[in-house]
Amino acid sequence: MKTVTLYTDGACSGNPGPGGWGAILEFQGTEKELSGGESSTTNNRMELTAVIAGLSALKEPCIVELYSDSKYVIDGLSLGWAAGWRKNGWRKADKKPALNPDLWEKLLDLTEKHQLRYHWVKGHAENPKNNRCDQLAVAAAKMQN
Repeated sequence: MKTVTLYTDGACSGNPGPGGWGAILEFQGTEKELSGGESSTTNNRMELTAVIAGLSALKEPCIVELYSDSKYVIDGLSLGWAAGWRKNGWRKADKKPALNPDLWEKLLDLTEKHQLRYHWVKGHAENPKNNRCDQLAVAAAKMQN
């Protein structure tokens, strides 16, 4: 099974507001940049969309080293929160509705095809690929105005 590295980030101008996402896929020294945006969204939706887009671009099951500065995404997946929400009809432990069930559903389906390893990175810090994803996301958000 191939090992791919995926860096992702989301951005939003206002919350909700125009937003964008960026992703970088890396395999054997080759990089592919992806980005997009929506005119009215939230930061968390863009964080999720970046991961969905990156995983969706893979043509076969892979081991994926996922790097994100979003605790929402990393903890939601690695700690099993999202799987629990789905199991409970998209309700959190406090019985309140989970946010973004449409995107979590897509993301959970994709995680079943691949083996993910989760890496949280500090945003706007020393990780050049995460910083590049932020640039892609911010540029995509600006195009939504």
